Amino acid sequence: MNSDVRQEQRVVWTVVATDIGPLLLAATPEGLVNVVFHATGEVLDRALERLASRLGTAPVKDAGSPLLAEAIRQVAAYFAGERRDFELPLDWSLISGFNRQVLRELASGVPYGSVVGYGDLARRVGQPGAAQAVGTAMGANPLPVVVPCHRVVESDGGIGGFGGGLEAKRTLLAIEGVLPQPLF
Repeated sequence: MNSDVRQEQRVVWTVVATDIGPLLLAATPEGLVNVVFHATGEVLDRALERLASRLGTAPVKDAGSPLLAEAIRQVAAYFAGERRDFELPLDWSLISGFNRQVLRELASGVPYGSVVGYGDLARRVGQPGAAQAVGTAMGANPLPVVVPCHRVVESDGGIGGFGGGLEAKRTLLAIEGVLPQPLF
């Protein structure tokens, strides 16, 4: 196998500290491919094993890759309240079908500082009865924070679920001004 092919398959990763805990950021040459909450110990090990299995190559720790360096910069700016949108190439290869359609609509159609209901998002992708399936798509989001599944809430005003934990969802919504900042 020549080095060009190996480079094409390369998956790089790093862990960054954020207001909601350590996040794993992983990228392929196509773009950011995975963001994982609570990225320490066994969670980190399992995430890297899943990436290796799904992408067919072992991820390599490399915070110096240009794409990861830019992702780190944008994530830090987001948590500092200095960035509203992520402008990163995304690799959607870990998700397909309806889930990918929903997440692409979320990424492009639900701006910073706003929220959308599960049912409304289902209607936006032409599946008005699929609110529960939208919830499943949010849970399968391989790019949370960057693809803002924290902006999806229940139609009755409830916060809904969140793979990173409800406290993380509240913090993200507070950063965007949707909820008041937690008192402590």
